Amino acid sequence: MTTLKAGDKAPNFSGTDQDGKTHKLADYAGKKLVVFFYPKASTPGCTAEACDLRDNFHRFQANNYELLGVSADSQKAQIKFKEKYELPFPLLADEDKSVINAFGVWGPKKFMGKEYDGIHRTTFVINEKGIIEEVIEKVKTKEHASQILK
Repeated sequence: MTTLKAGDKAPNFSGTDQDGKTHKLADYAGKKLVVFFYPKASTPGCTAEACDLRDNFHRFQANNYELLGVSADSQKAQIKFKEKYELPFPLLADEDKSVINAFGVWGPKKFMGKEYDGIHRTTFVINEKGIIEEVIEKVKTKEHASQILK
């Protein structure tokens, strides 16, 4: 769905997390950044994905990775999701879809025969210089950390 690919410069995004703190691409210069887009906080697939990343968070830290979750949920929904599952990384409440659109992960989807627009579950691995190293479009929610930290 996204037109971004490995080797492209990551979009210069700016978004607000569950606590109202702004996150920009520039904030992560010198670090590896995993930006994972998920359709909806506290739904089964998104919970499995976020909890797998949480359970492997020490592995990400050991490899100098920062994690950033993004969905179009409200700040309140992101706070609940983060607290309920004790997620150790920020979640952007991208209600205006500025970050979602910058990465090109919003578009038509099908679920139970219905078509609608939504977030395509996609993860971007960005290197220390702000270049995309990998785009993961076939996310395995229960083994996502292993997909990233091969």
